[in-house]
Amino acid sequence: MAREGVQRTAPPDLPDRALSLCSAPSGNPLAGKGGAVSMHRATIAALIAVTVLAAPAAAKRDPAQVIMPEDPERRATHEEWGFAEAVIHGDTVWLSGVVARLNPGETDQFAAFDRAFQEIAGILERAGSGWDDVIEITTYHTDLPAQIEAFDAVKARYVHAPFPAWTAIDVDRLAPESGIAEIRVVAKRGK
Repeated sequence: MAREGVQRTAPPDLPDRALSLCSAPSGNPLAGKGGAVSMHRATIAALIAVTVLAAPAAAKRDPAQVIMPEDPERRATHEEWGFAEAVIHGDTVWLSGVVARLNPGETDQFAAFDRAFQEIAGILERAGSGWDDVIEITTYHTDLPAQIEAFDAVKARYVHAPFPAWTAIDVDRLAPESGIAEIRVVAKRGK
């Protein structure tokens, strides 16, 4: 249904589904001369050009901005599963989750959490940051009530005021299943 003063036209080089809405009120110098259609074509051409030119830049991440494990065996696992230890974008560093796990026969949660915090410190250092640059921590715990005291005690050794945001979430299990908690961190690049 056409509104008064509005024509639906399809430029000859566009398919029917790409109909344009061209205003043609009386007194408009472009009405009936194809000017509105030409402007519409120019707008579409500009949008297509921007999309085509932007696609290659968005398609590939700068490899220098991806932090992979230094250990060849761990690196192979990361490559097989398709994830990095950390990704740097601008002045922000996003770490993948680091799993705290008990060694066979071990019951000391403090030791498991400390190993995970040390691993995070190493990744942050390779990314040009440190624990003082952390702005957000998200933790996933297989038994939050039983772990929170030990976790918080270890966290206090590494995280100081001004404190980052922290969210602790209780989950059923982690991958790998030997994990008792997973720690995900976001940091600013160090100065």
